[in-house]
Amino acid sequence: MTSQKTTQTMKPATAAKKLGVYLQATPAQFQEGVVSRTELNALQADPPQWLQDLRRDGPHPRPVVAARLGVSIAGLARGGVEEALTTAQIDELRQENPPWLERERATQAEVRKEAARIKEKHAERAADQAR
Repeated sequence: MTSQKTTQTMKPATAAKKLGVYLQATPAQFQEGVVSRTELNALQADPPQWLQDLRRDGPHPRPVVAARLGVSIAGLARGGVEEALTTAQIDELRQENPPWLERERATQAEVRKEAARIKEKHAERAADQAR
């Protein structure tokens, strides 16, 4: 008995998330179809021009916007940023550096510092237990 491998596919929203792009900005053909694992790997290995343009200029999904601004997704929401932003809009926000962005960056820095402290504490505990 031979088992035939089925092609693993995903919804366009999942593929867009894995590619780090805003689904509504992708071509209609991408939005309306399904994407196989092979197609996704090909898009990642050799991105077509539309994908290169989206990654460079946007509009970018919230996780990408948050990362580029150095804040959390929740921080974006607290700052009133609910929609996808282009690279130019992100750069403009960085230039303006509104009070909410300063606050959220400081909060994010504290979160990272605390995460590093906890990780170090766990590493020390593991080292003590190994002795």
